Amino acid sequence: MSLTGPPGPAEVRPPSQSHLGLALAVIATAQLMVVLDATIVNIALPSIRRELDFSAPNLEWIITAYALTFGGLLLLGGRTGDLFGKRRMFMVGIGIFALSSLLGGFATTQIWLIACRATQGIGAAIASPTALSLIATNFPEGAPRNRAIGVYAAMAGAGSAVGLLAGGILTDLASWRWVFFVNVPIALAVLVLAPRVLNESPGRAGKLDLPGAVTVTAAMALLVYGLTNAAAHTWAQAQTVVPLLAAGVLLLVFVLIEARSQQPLMPLRIFASRNRAGAYAVMLTVGAAIFSMFFFLTLFIQNIMGFSPLEAGVGFLPLTLVIGGGAIATSRLVGRIGTRLPTTLGPLLIGGGLFWLSQIRADSGYPAVMAPMLLVGVGMGLVFVPLTLAAVSGVRPEETGLASALLNTGQQVGGAVGLAVLGTIASSAIRSRLPQLAAAAHGRLSPHLVAVATAAGYGDAFRAGAVIALGAFLVALLVIRPPRPEGLRTRAVEPARGEAG
Repeated sequence: MSLTGPPGPAEVRPPSQSHLGLALAVIATAQLMVVLDATIVNIALPSIRRELDFSAPNLEWIITAYALTFGGLLLLGGRTGDLFGKRRMFMVGIGIFALSSLLGGFATTQIWLIACRATQGIGAAIASPTALSLIATNFPEGAPRNRAIGVYAAMAGAGSAVGLLAGGILTDLASWRWVFFVNVPIALAVLVLAPRVLNESPGRAGKLDLPGAVTVTAAMALLVYGLTNAAAHTWAQAQTVVPLLAAGVLLLVFVLIEARSQQPLMPLRIFASRNRAGAYAVMLTVGAAIFSMFFFLTLFIQNIMGFSPLEAGVGFLPLTLVIGGGAIATSRLVGRIGTRLPTTLGPLLIGGGLFWLSQIRADSGYPAVMAPMLLVGVGMGLVFVPLTLAAVSGVRPEETGLASALLNTGQQVGGAVGLAVLGTIASSAIRSRLPQLAAAAHGRLSPHLVAVATAAGYGDAFRAGAVIALGAFLVALLVIRPPRPEGLRTRAVEPARGEAG
């Protein structure tokens, strides 16, 4: 969850007092739906893999397709609300999200499901930033807006926990398909109520940076595709090299487009601040390190430890509580202790927790997973608030939303790329160990030996994640120079376009 300064009063056109509560319910429900969809599918992954016969590399695309389009198009989604009306684009985003959820629930092939996840990300990239903007449009400054922001933030924070638990319940009692179908009635209720309780904002003159948005999203997709291919091919084969080279070319083209555009999607001047650029780099690398933890632990807890989807969802709840509690505590402490300690300590604890997780074995029990998982959670809770402060400090008022939204983009894109890299490491490690174990067992590759190889492969991935987290620690230590505690100013804040999720 990101924080930014409040928008200007000119944007506020409050609805009647009787509609304020219902307006908040609509906005908060939409935000909850978008956030929980990042985790609700995680618990269903083993069931999806069995029914649709997913390979391990393709299974990662269920997560990365959503993260890439959500993160890659988040800034563009917020811009559409500014140009064409916030309520209108909010409803468009929810409509796209609902339709893709419905189609995803009926998926019978891997490509079908992955395409629906990518389309869900497009809908979320439009709905999430416009949902936040609608708080500014519909709630007057002061107590009403502060309460609305508090509820919005609570929904963003609770989304992960609700998603994990709901995913377990739906998969256990019904089917994995219901983790998609459940979005449809919620979205329909939002679409029916939105035009009745939410005010529209006037459009503005300007244009969308479609070339920039398409170029950067395509570049990230090709990058992930190339990295994922390395798990099935060698690094020297064309299936790996060509997508990676194409991704590099497109990223260069994106930078040139942004440098020359009069209304760029991502103004390059936003990176002029050393602290801000460092905060983005830390969030990118932290995202790369932690996305894999949710992915691999979900598979490990269900496939190797034998937990049901519901038990797995409950098993992740302590992590979510620790992240939320840590973020709240950090937000209260940074004014007294400054941001340097949590900014550097957070990635270090994440790396320590991931390295601890790398010690898991096929016969490990839940306590061996929970303790290092909670250490990662403490690190995550420490790092998000100070990174947000570093990102928005010193920016012009009209660019606070952009500055903090880039953090969310970095986390999503970093997570997608990180999962591709660590998934390749895990797949390669598992594939190399299986023949050795089979030879030692005289050609008999039992389910237990497969579990041994899988746990070892996940361990290698966690070790690589720990190294990435150590890189985030070094960036935070050497690059970011936060102000002293007495230099930190407290002001009214609101979540940025998007959320950490």
